[in-house]
Amino acid sequence: MYTELFDQVSFLEAKERVLSKSKLDIESALHTSHSGKALNFEEYLSLLHPTADPYLEEMAELSLSWTKKRFGNTISLYMPMYLSNECRSSCVYCGFSFENKIPRKTLNESEIHAESQVLYSKGIRHVLILTGEDYSITSLEYLRSAVTILKSYFDSISIEIYPMDREKYEVLIGEGVEGLVVYQETYDPETYSKYHLRGMKKNMRYRLDAPDRGGLAGFRRIGVGALLGLSDPYGEMFRLAEHAHYLTKKYWRTTVQISLPRMRPAEGEFDKAIFVSDREYVRFLFALRLFLPDSGLIQSTRESIRMRNHLAGMPITHMSVESRTDPGGYSGGAELKQFEIEDTRKIEEFTEMLKKKGLDPVFKDFDRAFFQVPDRMS
Repeated sequence: MYTELFDQVSFLEAKERVLSKSKLDIESALHTSHSGKALNFEEYLSLLHPTADPYLEEMAELSLSWTKKRFGNTISLYMPMYLSNECRSSCVYCGFSFENKIPRKTLNESEIHAESQVLYSKGIRHVLILTGEDYSITSLEYLRSAVTILKSYFDSISIEIYPMDREKYEVLIGEGVEGLVVYQETYDPETYSKYHLRGMKKNMRYRLDAPDRGGLAGFRRIGVGALLGLSDPYGEMFRLAEHAHYLTKKYWRTTVQISLPRMRPAEGEFDKAIFVSDREYVRFLFALRLFLPDSGLIQSTRESIRMRNHLAGMPITHMSVESRTDPGGYSGGAELKQFEIEDTRKIEEFTEMLKKKGLDPVFKDFDRAFFQVPDRMS
């Protein structure tokens, strides 16, 4: 399990490993990438260092080259569907946190059909379903029923829900779910304990090993991520890349995807976010691309129009579009948002931007075609 690797280096040591890198280390890492090789982990850490900032244009060119080499001009588009904002966990930075006095809603079968019909009419064939952390309301049986409905509309279904045991993941895979997304939020144990006050999400180690349980269950796709702004970004980037790399090696039949959301305003009074500048943010993404060239990099509508236009197809390969973060929001739900959306463009406008950049927007899960792994046991 990843926790065994996680225990070998403290979060403070991880941060110090990044900040120990020199200009010579940075130039050596860039030389490796120019030579057509993916970076090793220490080279990746070098490009996170603030001293790498003057090399940002070079990193951008290398990222574009690697992305085209591995993914072509294709951008996979998806829309998230929130099934519920019911939550029994207290995460002080989240709009769905138990303490927040917001209207709570869980979609029934007819409402799931209504949401699905809207997404299907927009051309979406890959959906990501999300819930809060209320195990009783969005139980395994509720999720199985939802997936049964969704299968009649979508070619590919992924889940971003509370962590489960391997056996429950296997049940959902049997129902037709292909992808699992589990964002760790923060890899800093001290910060994690400070910001997760109650509920199952308070169990950091159970969450850390959820992608392992998903890999053992047999998900075809696993997504991991860190929410930048909760703790030191250099420690987070060390851990996130370490985790993703570990998963790619251990579960070689599974495609590993990475997301790097930044904090956005949400319901509640959380005001402790650590600022991560645009230049830092893009440097982190470029470093990830050069270290893990086969991993899809995902960007949500949290980011600005300018940022999303700039990064599409450079390191970013998967993008959400026209997102709503409130249950029932596509078919006329109330404003019960988990966080503020920055890019509110309609699909037509967004896809037109991609095409003008020479990119090919697709609404299905193109990983099937590009990254289908042969059965080595046959």
